[in-house]
Amino acid sequence: MKPIRLVCGTRASYDDFSQETALGRSLSLFRHASPPQLMLFDNNRAGLSSIYNYAIEQSRNDPAILVFLHDDLHLCDFYWMDRIRDAVTQFDIVGLAGNTRRLPGQPSWFFRDASFTRDDAQYLSGVVGHGSGFPCTNMSIYGPPGRECKLLDGLLLAADSERLIASGLTFDERFDFHFYDLDFCRQAESRGLRMGTWPMSVVHESAGSFGTPAWRGGYERYMQKYMGV
Repeated sequence: MKPIRLVCGTRASYDDFSQETALGRSLSLFRHASPPQLMLFDNNRAGLSSIYNYAIEQSRNDPAILVFLHDDLHLCDFYWMDRIRDAVTQFDIVGLAGNTRRLPGQPSWFFRDASFTRDDAQYLSGVVGHGSGFPCTNMSIYGPPGRECKLLDGLLLAADSERLIASGLTFDERFDFHFYDLDFCRQAESRGLRMGTWPMSVVHESAGSFGTPAWRGGYERYMQKYMGV
């Protein structure tokens, strides 16, 4: 059985990770018979795409189910490892929230245009809690999970490393944080890989940073790459 390997970049030190980050605190609560591996990039200032690509390359001779995830994510599901294993038998790329369609110029899986108009509920999928821990302060129920999607949120993305390598799929390093997930999904679609959401209980601490200068710079690069389509 392939190990589950968590790939995470954090600005915390290695010693502080387990106490100062949501992911570190939640991982310290679990005592699995076969615990997940943790590929932690501590004191990280590199773009997520570059460290995720490093993890893919390292898996070439050491296959695993790779889970790319943010450090401000609480894993609240006792059976989260089983959920991940089940999910990658159904989809090539798995996320927690996403959109079943993709529109020209779409700046996010959640929004359908650059004016941040929420897409219609019929196209959205997944559930994510928000707050500083469990119980969460509120919950976003986007739509039924387990649906095939065109776009996924980068909060958590999971895939079998052998499928990524066989398809030649990597992250585009021009997108260091913003839009790395949308671009990754578009590359996956072009390679015929199936993407979808899966039910898993999590709480996310961040509300996102849409509209910031860094975000707008990423959107401009993204639109240039795909010629606005």
